[in-house]
Amino acid sequence: MSDLAFTAAADLAASIARRELSPVELVDATLARIERSQSSLNAFITVCADAARAAARTAEASVLRGDRLGPLHGVPFAVKDLVNTAGVRTTFASVALADNVPGADSPSVARLKAAGAILVGKTTTPEFGHKCFTEAPLFGRTANPWDVSRTPGGSSGGAAVAVAAGLGPIGIGTDGGGSSRIPAACCGVVGFKQTLGLVPHDLTPDGFGNQAHITPMTRTVIDAALMLQAMAGPDPCDPHSLGLAVPDFVAAARPRGDLRGVRIGWRPLLGNQKLAREVREQCEAAVAALAELGATVEPFEDPFASTEPIWLILTQSFWNARFRQYVGRYGNQMSDTLIRQMDTGASHSAVALQQAMFERTRIFREVQGWFGRYDLVATPTLSRTALPIEHDFFAPIEIDGEVTDTVRNAWYPYTLPFNLSGNPAVSLPCGFASDGLPVALQLIAPHLGDAKLLRAAALYEQARPWADRRPHVPGL
Repeated sequence: MSDLAFTAAADLAASIARRELSPVELVDATLARIERSQSSLNAFITVCADAARAAARTAEASVLRGDRLGPLHGVPFAVKDLVNTAGVRTTFASVALADNVPGADSPSVARLKAAGAILVGKTTTPEFGHKCFTEAPLFGRTANPWDVSRTPGGSSGGAAVAVAAGLGPIGIGTDGGGSSRIPAACCGVVGFKQTLGLVPHDLTPDGFGNQAHITPMTRTVIDAALMLQAMAGPDPCDPHSLGLAVPDFVAAARPRGDLRGVRIGWRPLLGNQKLAREVREQCEAAVAALAELGATVEPFEDPFASTEPIWLILTQSFWNARFRQYVGRYGNQMSDTLIRQMDTGASHSAVALQQAMFERTRIFREVQGWFGRYDLVATPTLSRTALPIEHDFFAPIEIDGEVTDTVRNAWYPYTLPFNLSGNPAVSLPCGFASDGLPVALQLIAPHLGDAKLLRAAALYEQARPWADRRPHVPGL
């Protein structure tokens, strides 16, 4: 069953439809791997084994009756514990919400279920998704499957670990500043952040100012397309979703043809000063592979300022407005890193917040302007491989032995801008460094260029496949 654990969702669904694979056996095998891995990886907060097995029996009965099957029929999926699941607790990794059980699924979850997928559990996240390391007082710490002494990134760390370790082929993550792309890069999987609004977001109280996305987390590009196809589409809960068309993402992700006529700008730095030598080498080899597919690639060196100051004003103001209510009762049981960041941002004025909104619009216009020259822009996803699991969130990081800046400015300056701008961006595995950890390339497209992005990603994946690489996980 270990081969099944690393089989793409698209292939699993096809095998189920041909009656070559039982949904019951697949779900049982997935639940067994989750249980065996928990002591070493700790990727799940909640496992809904009984409900998953019941859904698998129903799915198998549909196959045997000859019913019309959805594109993900019988395929297990997990959901980051920031996204609502009906009847299954959604804790936001906070003691304050440890017993919260939603009455309804978020649209993304409901749509995956309608496509036939089977929920197996809720994956770990830092409390309220507030940082790039996956740890919280509620559940402890989640480890990187390639090296348990390293972080899997965050905040969708559990989702990335589950997919990378074969604890289910697909998972729902979220991304408010890189939260799907950072752990995808750390764990060697695909992290796709679509155009703002393409997948409706029902959980943010600020629908108009939202910069967070509910996202696919997968091992392959075609699986990201299948998830996106199922989850995308307008919903009254999200003003950014209304009126957006849903193209054929699955067709776009079939690796046909080449990249002739596609112009790509390569940006090794994006408001940062330091990039690890091995990361640069791996990313430049990936960019060269895009050129071999026919793309025109050229250096793109226009000045770009760090977006962290703007992101912090917007995000810390949001955190204070939304989560400060829990501090009085649960403060000594909440993450110190969350409270410290809320305290730092508690004095932001209304004028500063409005100016940050102005700056967000300026960044959108600047980034969107890139695509007058280029069809896609390429960057590293992270400036170095996964940090030590014990790293102090507020401490500077080391790159090639040199002490640099803090994690946002020095490790993932490449992800924050595209939450502010809303552009689609994907993190793709592009090799391994000498420490044995994955390295990733990020591709960015213009607004609503998601299908174009999937096509380039699929062709790159065909040229330089990665899904056959498997981490060695204690217990599996």
